[in-house]
Amino acid sequence: METLIEVKNLKKYFKTPNGMLQAVDDISFNIEKGKTLGVVGESGCGKSTLGRVILHLLDPTNGEIYFKGKNITNINKNELKSLRKHMQMIFQDPFSSLNPRKTVSEIIAEPLQIYKVYKTKKELSEKVAELMDKVGLASRLENSYPHELDGGRRQRIGVARAIALNPDFIVCDEPVSALDVSIQAQILNLLQDLQEELNLTYMFISHDLSVVKHISDNICVMYLGKLVEISPSNTLFNNPLHPYTQALLSAIPIPKVRPKEEKKDRIILKGEITSPINPKPGCRFAPRCLYARETCSEEEPKLVEFEKDHFVACHYVADINN
Repeated sequence: METLIEVKNLKKYFKTPNGMLQAVDDISFNIEKGKTLGVVGESGCGKSTLGRVILHLLDPTNGEIYFKGKNITNINKNELKSLRKHMQMIFQDPFSSLNPRKTVSEIIAEPLQIYKVYKTKKELSEKVAELMDKVGLASRLENSYPHELDGGRRQRIGVARAIALNPDFIVCDEPVSALDVSIQAQILNLLQDLQEELNLTYMFISHDLSVVKHISDNICVMYLGKLVEISPSNTLFNNPLHPYTQALLSAIPIPKVRPKEEKKDRIILKGEITSPINPKPGCRFAPRCLYARETCSEEEPKLVEFEKDHFVACHYVADINN
C-alpha cells in the first residue's frame, strides 16, 4: 500500500509562564492511502493539536511531516496554499466553524472561488449543487444561513466544504461529538461512503472508542502528548496491551442484552494526572498505572512492536513479554 502521510518524531510545545507545555511530544506514525487512522485519548492529550500541526494550522516545534513522500515540514506560503487543495479539515463544532454571514451555497463555494477552479458562475453554481447533493443537503437550503439549520445539516456543510477541492487527506477533528446519536450515525456513514467513492484518507480524532472502532483501520492511543499504543483496530479491541488502553476500553458502555450476562469489570484509574508542563522523566502514565514500578518513574518507555503492527510503549508490557 502507498503511504500518504508519514510523521517522524513530531513535537509541538507551547510556551507558558510556568514552562513548556508539551502538547505533542515525539510522535511517529504512517497513514496509508485510502485508510483511516483513529486517534483516541482523553481531553487534553494532544489529539487535536496533532491534527492541526500536520495540516500546518500550527507550526511544529520539531520533527518531520511527509505527504506523498515529500517533506512538507518547512514550506513557504505559496507551497502551503497549493498543499491546502490536498489536505483539509472537518472541525468539531459545526456552528463556530461556519461563517454566520454567508449562506450554505456561499460557504461551499468559497474554496472553489479562492482557487479559481471555475471561470463562470454557472459552472460554480452547478458544482455547489453537486456537492450539496453528495453530502445529503436539499437544494432548497442553498440560501439558508447556518443558524437556521440543525447540527447535522451544519456538519454536512463542513463536509461539503472539505471535499470541494477533491483532497487526498482529511483530518476529522471529533466531527460527530457535538451531534445527537442518531445524527452521528448518519455523518459517520456519509464519511465512509465518501471515502469509498473518492478514495479519501482520514485521520479521525475522537474520545469515543465505539465511534473510532466503527470507522478506523488503525488506531493510535495518546496520553499527555505521547503515543502509548498503535495497532490495527481489531487487534487493539481484542488484545489491548497498554494499561491505559485497557482502562479506556473498560469504560465503553455495553448494553445488557441478556439478564444473566455478566458485567464487564471497569478499571478505575486513581492518582494524579501528570502535568504536561515540563514533565518529569519516566512514563507519564505511571502515577495512575496499576502496574507501575520504579523503572517507570525513571525511564521513559520506548514504542516497541510486540506483535505484527502492534506497538506499545510500556515497561510492564515489555517485562511480561520477555
